[in-house]
Amino acid sequence: MDDKIETAAEAAEAAALPRHHEVHADPERQPKLGPVPAQMQKPVEAKSPSRWAYERLILYIRSFEEQLDAEHEVAMGFTGGDAGVLRIEGMGYFDPDIVTFYGTDSNGVRTQLVQHVSQLNVMLRALPKPKEDTPATRIGFRLAADLETSDES
Repeated sequence: MDDKIETAAEAAEAAALPRHHEVHADPERQPKLGPVPAQMQKPVEAKSPSRWAYERLILYIRSFEEQLDAEHEVAMGFTGGDAGVLRIEGMGYFDPDIVTFYGTDSNGVRTQLVQHVSQLNVMLRALPKPKEDTPATRIGFRLAADLETSDES
């Protein structure tokens, strides 16, 4: 039982703070995202939709990469049509409502996806790394490090 007493303002702010929840069919599988990092602990209303989507995607990409072996890298599949996949090599946002993914497609062609947050659907996929003799690229960890040092959080 939680006996903590909050003011109405504290309760309203806590209700708007970012949080997440996961449940898996396998009871041995633990949630992967962990707690929401301190740099993301601003009320949702304090961020643009694009910034908010960008930060959450970073957590999902990093978590997905933590589950990959050394022979695979993160990519995203496009929903609808026959657009294929994009090996994620960069990500960004443009306030107030655009998220951008940079990378290469399965043929190695440079690809950029610019998407409005209201249309955002991302399917993370594991693709074999393109060169056997090089380590797998982990963009999620670079994105998370940038988020931690960003002065906009």
